[in-house]
Amino acid sequence: MRAAGGIAAVALLLLGSCASVPRYPSIPPAPVAPVAPRPSAPPPRPVGPVRFSYTGSMIQGGLVIGTAPGGATLVTVNGASVPVARDGRFVFGFDRDAGPIATLVATLDDGRQVRDQLTVAPRSWDISRLASLPKYPVPAPEFARIRPTELAQIAAARALKTDAQGWRQAFLWPTTGRISTLFGSQRIYKNGEAGAYHSGLDIAKPTGSVVLSPADGVVILAADHPFTLEGNLLMIDHGMGLNTAFLHLSRIDVRVGDHVRRGQPVALSGATGRATGPHLHWAIRWQGAKLDPLLVAGPMVAGKN
Repeated sequence: MRAAGGIAAVALLLLGSCASVPRYPSIPPAPVAPVAPRPSAPPPRPVGPVRFSYTGSMIQGGLVIGTAPGGATLVTVNGASVPVARDGRFVFGFDRDAGPIATLVATLDDGRQVRDQLTVAPRSWDISRLASLPKYPVPAPEFARIRPTELAQIAAARALKTDAQGWRQAFLWPTTGRISTLFGSQRIYKNGEAGAYHSGLDIAKPTGSVVLSPADGVVILAADHPFTLEGNLLMIDHGMGLNTAFLHLSRIDVRVGDHVRRGQPVALSGATGRATGPHLHWAIRWQGAKLDPLLVAGPMVAGKN
């Protein structure tokens, strides 16, 4: 009986001990306030004025430096896209036979478009009528055989894109002297047959006169033999589709790929190719548009270069 009583006593003791342990209610976790999503940053607004600005000659044969509206991602001139530098500047020009209106469109980074229309002033050209003379004859078989290859070389050179920045600079005259033939001049021969208009400007110079680069650039063509018409031909890219060509040279002192500086001697004048006497023929083009060097470089100051 003692054993049974002892077991009962122990059970009572354990029950009493458990009953004395306090019970705490469970505490629910504190509510967490929902975090509102952060609003996305608005797209950046265009920097600078929302309009074009220009410097240059709004005239047939003229060259213009433009500044696009702030935030422009694309600029077109008469529907053709033109490259735009990081600072918003770009270059374009008007061919000798350009129409009276040029339309520019800038597409901004917020989707808006800015348009501008420019009036292109017409010019009068020096037209010579030589009714008694036939058009200058061309040695057809030889010319037809050689000329396509020469034209392909010239087109390939003009298609090259370089890092040249000379388009930003004021052009200087590659040489000075008497201007013997103006840009845009044209001859009308016997029976009203028109010759091609003069796509550059001729400066009468003795053979061996130094020719300077008018602006910084990269040499894109340096003929290793005289071309049928151009003779020894040198072409320099000034960037953004703007390039210079020198014709009838007696010597070329630079090679394709050379970076040249404004005012650097690059060649010597001559009378190679189809030339009636020693002179420098200087031609300037922007994306195929033929420009007037007299407008690009400004009035010649004799002896300055």
